[in-house]
Amino acid sequence: MSMAGNLRRVRHLRGVSSLRKVARLTRGRSHAVDLSHPARSPLGSAVVNCVTYRGGTRQPGGKGLREAVERVRKSGDGFVWLGLHEPSEAEFAEVAELFGLHPLAVEDVIDAHQRPKVERYGEILFSVFKTVCYIEHAELTATSEVVDTGEIMVFIGPDFVVTVRHGRHGSLGPVRESLEADRKQLAKGPAAVLHAIADHVVDEYLAVVDAVRDDIDQVETDVFAPNGARTDPGRIYQLKRELLELKHAVLPLGRPLRMLATEPLRMIDLETRAYFRDVDDHLTRAIEQTASFDDLLNSILQAHLAQVTVAQNEDMRKITAWAAVIAVPTMVCGVYGMNFHHMPLLRWRFGYPLVMVVIAIACCLLYRGFRRNGWL
Repeated sequence: MSMAGNLRRVRHLRGVSSLRKVARLTRGRSHAVDLSHPARSPLGSAVVNCVTYRGGTRQPGGKGLREAVERVRKSGDGFVWLGLHEPSEAEFAEVAELFGLHPLAVEDVIDAHQRPKVERYGEILFSVFKTVCYIEHAELTATSEVVDTGEIMVFIGPDFVVTVRHGRHGSLGPVRESLEADRKQLAKGPAAVLHAIADHVVDEYLAVVDAVRDDIDQVETDVFAPNGARTDPGRIYQLKRELLELKHAVLPLGRPLRMLATEPLRMIDLETRAYFRDVDDHLTRAIEQTASFDDLLNSILQAHLAQVTVAQNEDMRKITAWAAVIAVPTMVCGVYGMNFHHMPLLRWRFGYPLVMVVIAIACCLLYRGFRRNGWL
């Protein structure tokens, strides 16, 4: 079957069945990387997509990666965008050789878990972005996962873009579709793709920040409710841990993005740098909000601990007040329980009622005093 036929078959299966059918379709194939496949999912291969663009227009598929690159370089117009998902060292070796990628950058791609950064290797610009995803949950608990992170690594050269994605989220499909709809922007070349990816990543930051704010508002409402002292502090700690993961993704991107927005880089023209400045403004907003959330959670935690302390003090005052009230009959009964023969009022007919009345009056006076002072 031809490559176009395989593509139509896969698209049909996606429309009428689940991804399991696609997995069964690819199960019997070789494990070699098919870099010529124009629209490959992460099932069975690291190649997600490989498309040639010329003049802001997507060119017809069906060409292998090496042939597409040779045609672009021969014509001196357009670029190739190759998208990969968690490639192995063997899968990425051919790509690194074809585009002349630096070994240090290749090592970062394979190992992943990198900090956001921008590095120059001759005419090639290597960028790393941390992606974030908000995990929906019905109720925040002490074990809830709130934020999940991944990575997008981008190589841009004079005639190519290579994107490598790590993690289950952060798909660049919407970015590609948005760029293809804006031919004027896409015609600016690889720098426009890098800007679109950076803008997409930062927009996801803002969306996650807004969702985390809702969780913080809910925790704050619960803490300051009438029974706020009973709120599980584990929820606050868990939210702080997830917020720390968000901060590790958002904060380090500031310097690399500023570099793209201000420093004269050969691959980034002056007009595109203006777009990066806009993305940097959005990132600054995300950083400021994340920092304010950390301070707010600290204040909420301190307020909760203060509420717990106040509640414990109130309980101790009540216990002390009732102990004082009960001490009166305990003391009197203890005295008359010593079984001495010569005790006051011991043989008087009204002695027992009188003692009961005295005990009741003393207890009432103590109760009234404690009640007036707010101890009961």
